[in-house]
Amino acid sequence: MAVIATGFFDGVHPGHGLVIDTLLLEARRRGEQSMIVTFWPHPRAVLQSGADSLRYLTSRSERDRILRSLGVDEVQTVPFTRSFASRSARGYLEMIARDFQCSCLVLGYDTRFGADQAGPSEIAAIAHEMGMGAIITPPVVIGGSPVSSSRIRAAIGFGDVVMASQLLGRPYRLYGVVVSGNKLGRRIGFPTANMKLYEPLMLIPKNGVYRTRVQVLGEWHDGMTNIGTRPTVSERDTLTIETYIFDFDEMIYGLDITVDFLERLREERKFGSLEELRAQLCNDAVSIAASISSRAGR
Repeated sequence: MAVIATGFFDGVHPGHGLVIDTLLLEARRRGEQSMIVTFWPHPRAVLQSGADSLRYLTSRSERDRILRSLGVDEVQTVPFTRSFASRSARGYLEMIARDFQCSCLVLGYDTRFGADQAGPSEIAAIAHEMGMGAIITPPVVIGGSPVSSSRIRAAIGFGDVVMASQLLGRPYRLYGVVVSGNKLGRRIGFPTANMKLYEPLMLIPKNGVYRTRVQVLGEWHDGMTNIGTRPTVSERDTLTIETYIFDFDEMIYGLDITVDFLERLREERKFGSLEELRAQLCNDAVSIAASISSRAGR
């Protein structure tokens, strides 16, 4: 038998963390397995409601890695299809009880599932009818409002990665591979690592320059990341994610890169010349160095 929490868990934020903590405690109390039953892809990607604007806070692999790191015994991922989406909440609970031997459900305060979009109280009532327990966790409140994936997306969309980090409980992170660029940064003294995302539907922070932390070759470094279309040197609208890594001079094309977003410094803008761009990048680098020094001195 298993105690189960179910949902998409995008971002695995503190609200999800409370659900998982409750899951682990109840499983331990019952002497049963703790299990997450989740799904992929996101329902919007299948049902096409807002699919064009769908962006993830975590890739599937990162989400599952975080869930397992929290101590869950098992993570089961069910393919989300139109057939799957047509199940009622009762039909979904019958599947969980049959396929995963669920004895008790742990539900977030805003959980909804099934074609009938049943809420937590309705789901709990159905579970009790079927002989399963049900626990509903309260919201986790930060900054006066409950933490939610949609609230985190809004913060990242505005470029407020400080608030996003507070709501996530960790810095917002992108994973990718280093690809070749036009090497202009090297010519002006700021060679950059250009990132191609492993998950193309990851949410990208608002265009601008950010203080970041960067992992390459298994080590973490301070970084300065520009997200945008490079208007000073290009007329194209192609979005790029370029990171200057402080005190680093290795060839890393084709290697993994991880970027944590810590603070937004400024908007991306068009400069009158490469020299003006270089001068601004120098100022940005000084600002980041001062921020690093002040935090180290705390």
